[in-house]
Amino acid sequence: MTAVDTNVLVRIVVNDDPAQSARAAEFLRQQDRVFLAKTVLLEVEWVLRSAYRLGRREILAILRGILAMGSVEVEDEAAVVQAMRWFEEGMDFADSLHLASAGTQHFATFDAALQRRARRIGIGKIALL
Repeated sequence: MTAVDTNVLVRIVVNDDPAQSARAAEFLRQQDRVFLAKTVLLEVEWVLRSAYRLGRREILAILRGILAMGSVEVEDEAAVVQAMRWFEEGMDFADSLHLASAGTQHFATFDAALQRRARRIGIGKIALL
């Protein structure tokens, strides 16, 4: 199994460098299994949002497409899927992934807006410092 970097996925998704996009796609086709660290997915969301100015719906569709690839194994997939649900409900993806990764643990933050957004969708395990 091979783990892939953010840039491999981004090349395929945005096709901003056709030669690299083709190489990345061919590489993935040749792999039986590909491992994606959840930090790679975190970075994919950030790159698509900040560098390519994609919206939440587009990013969600892309992330779901990546997870649906049969050869992909995602680190802590349950947390990633939960984070995507919360992202769809209006949370920031990074905050969602942090919270989902914390599991049943309480989450401490100075970010009052994070706490408000989380409470709005029913997440109550956040302690505001």
